[in-house]
Amino acid sequence: MKTYKHLYEQIWDFENLYLAYRRARKGKRGRPQAAAFERIQDDELLALQDELRDFTYTPGRYHSFFIHDPKQRLISAAPFRDRVVHHALCRIIEPIWERRFIDDTYANRVGKGTHRALDRATQYARRYGHFLQCDIRQFFPSVDHSILRAELARLIADRDALWLCDRILASGVGVLADEYEMAWFPGDDLFAAERPRGLPIGNLTSQFWANVYLNGFDHFVKRELKCRAYVRYVDDLLLFSNDRRHLLDWRAAVIEKLASLRLRLHEECARVYPTASGIPFLGFRLYPDHRRLKRRKVVLYRRRLRRLLGQYASGGVSFAQLDASLRGWINHVEQGDTWGLRRSMLNIRVPAASPSGAAG
Repeated sequence: MKTYKHLYEQIWDFENLYLAYRRARKGKRGRPQAAAFERIQDDELLALQDELRDFTYTPGRYHSFFIHDPKQRLISAAPFRDRVVHHALCRIIEPIWERRFIDDTYANRVGKGTHRALDRATQYARRYGHFLQCDIRQFFPSVDHSILRAELARLIADRDALWLCDRILASGVGVLADEYEMAWFPGDDLFAAERPRGLPIGNLTSQFWANVYLNGFDHFVKRELKCRAYVRYVDDLLLFSNDRRHLLDWRAAVIEKLASLRLRLHEECARVYPTASGIPFLGFRLYPDHRRLKRRKVVLYRRRLRRLLGQYASGGVSFAQLDASLRGWINHVEQGDTWGLRRSMLNIRVPAASPSGAAG
């Protein structure tokens, strides 16, 4: 197995840091932290380079807040300069794993994404009569740092690059502690409760490392279970077969394999269903010949749209921002059930903008 050395110098190389900064600021140039960094970007990048080269880099504190989409999630945003470092690290090490990921994992990968996953699941729904749906419980809070670190070290033979990974991992310890319900696995002792765990939701590194963490599991499903039709999007898993018995056997194997990663399924929901009944996946319900947007997605967007319309009327957002939100929703929904889009627009009137609003 090939391992990779001499990575750290590439990470703190000034050109790599500059390109990482360009990626980190994309879509965020108007935000205070990004704007402050941009005003003195050369000084900031040189300071980061010195800290990384001299091993004095220390991540800052996360800013955490909850979102409801539809269930409550704790999002933790790193300071902007740390996000530059995350991009710099991922630009160098992500290609090492990208060529090792299976084709049918779709989250946080270039050329993949939600609609590619939906299309693939629909293709399998047309070919197979049954599916097993699995959802990992508390996935990001449960990611075990020792297991992840061992997987990173399996391919990275550069102690300095691993030092940076350790710094970023350590900065997230405890961020999701209140979101984690202690789970015990065979062989655990009392010290298992103190194992470092958790990847802050919102970090670029967390998104990438989630795929690294489950890469071995993906290959287990494909190679050992020999499941030809499998789709994963972060912690949502779909396995397809025409033999219901196979799926029930695979369910037991999946539970056992995930336990070796200190992960658990929502077992009460991990059941086998006929594909004709519809597959709830990524906000849609998929059928062999069509898909429908879930009602809760319509309700959530109607609430968001009403808030935006109120902000537009008071001058809090511009017409361009309102238009961008609407276009983003349309682009998402038109991939599936356009009736969901029409319902979301019912009884909603666009108010006139205030004199201070930037109407277009």
